[in-house]
Amino acid sequence: MTETLMQKAYNEVKKYRNKVINDPYRLRYHLMAPVGLLNDPNGLIQFKGVYHVFYQWNPFETTHGAKFWGHYTSEDMVHWREDPIALAPSEWYDRNGCYSGSAVESNGKLYLFYTGNVKQEDGTRETYQCLAVSENGIDFEKLGPVLRLPEHYTSHFRDPKVWKKDDLWYMVVGAQTLEEKGTVALFHSKDLYHWEEAGRIAGSEMDGLKDFGYMWECPDLIHLNGKDVLLVSPQGLKPDGDFFQNLFQSGYFIGELDYKRMKFQHGAFAELDRGFDFYAPQTFRDESGRTILYGWMGITDELEAYQPTIVNRWVHALTIPRELELHDGKIFQKPVKELKKLRKNKVVVETNKFEAISAELSIDFEKVGPFKISFRNEAYLSFESDRLTLERRNLKSGNLESRTCKIASVSKLQIFMDHSSLEIFINEGEEIFTARYFPNLNDAMISIEGEAKIKVIKWNLGNDGE
Repeated sequence: MTETLMQKAYNEVKKYRNKVINDPYRLRYHLMAPVGLLNDPNGLIQFKGVYHVFYQWNPFETTHGAKFWGHYTSEDMVHWREDPIALAPSEWYDRNGCYSGSAVESNGKLYLFYTGNVKQEDGTRETYQCLAVSENGIDFEKLGPVLRLPEHYTSHFRDPKVWKKDDLWYMVVGAQTLEEKGTVALFHSKDLYHWEEAGRIAGSEMDGLKDFGYMWECPDLIHLNGKDVLLVSPQGLKPDGDFFQNLFQSGYFIGELDYKRMKFQHGAFAELDRGFDFYAPQTFRDESGRTILYGWMGITDELEAYQPTIVNRWVHALTIPRELELHDGKIFQKPVKELKKLRKNKVVVETNKFEAISAELSIDFEKVGPFKISFRNEAYLSFESDRLTLERRNLKSGNLESRTCKIASVSKLQIFMDHSSLEIFINEGEEIFTARYFPNLNDAMISIEGEAKIKVIKWNLGNDGE
């Protein structure tokens, strides 16, 4: 069954290969599926010196369905190999999808934890937290469920993230209570196979938090600068001023997890990204001690079906890898230094109009003032007094839509442009806007207007110096 399913997926890749790779909106230096739909990054790890990125993948459609785990590996997070499919939805416990999860190393082996999704004919859902193991990091043996659904949660119970502290392993799972409130459940284990419940550590209407969504997806507990940080993607938040403008959100709580009492005291929720297309981020710690994040550069909303890449049988991508640091109660994100390997043809830009398609722009402000940057006449970044706004054309209506964040001043922008994406890092990663956009293919013009005095450096990005 597994081999048959995988072969069907490989056949799909082969069938549409030329159509996919010749799409002019295909990205140059981001990870994408070879065909079909990509969503959450999974199983991020550096294992025996090699970086592994797995991802949710439906090879047969550009819609959400029974997910596989696709797999890429790299020595430098720049040059990637497409590896064999890691997991296929082939067993009774995962037949409707090998949903999101994480990876750990133990005793020289690579362990994948994931959610097995099962949908019954009557419409009910079953969920199992499952384990697969590999000696070489490429070929995985499924070991089946290691954690069944506790009775006090609905079947919206998924996305296990596992880590080790002292002599115990810990797992957080995104969950929904029987009262349909989003929450994070914590478990611990001595051996990775047998798990005990430790309780809920955060959630809607807990620890001073008010109603905060009906489901919390993709939890991830990390340690930054002496603090415990819980990343999570809550569903069901209502827009609040400039905040929570997307259908679903991704952000974090800073606090401290008391491992004896299994309690997490935390502060307010902060969004990780202020743009249009960012969801389900996951982190890992590499061998140099950096905490690195990948996010899904997309989101499940009504605009998915209008993306122009769908006619060429693919949709969505992952963000570039970002190193996380905690400063003064706020996460800063910066592109990993390895991405400098992509740089070609450095140009100090002397005019306010120039061309760029797949490029990195470094913009330093010698004098702060209002400005507006036009990206290929399809997206616009503007600053006025204390508000920074990104606009782009809505794929369904054709009208401009916007995302805004409040920021005292702008001193530096680092902008990663790809054929159909923008990742804008403000003030060394104080805020980030991530967005897909689909400009006229003949338009490569970047224009900068306003009162600000700036210095612009441009590099083309890619391996063939486009």
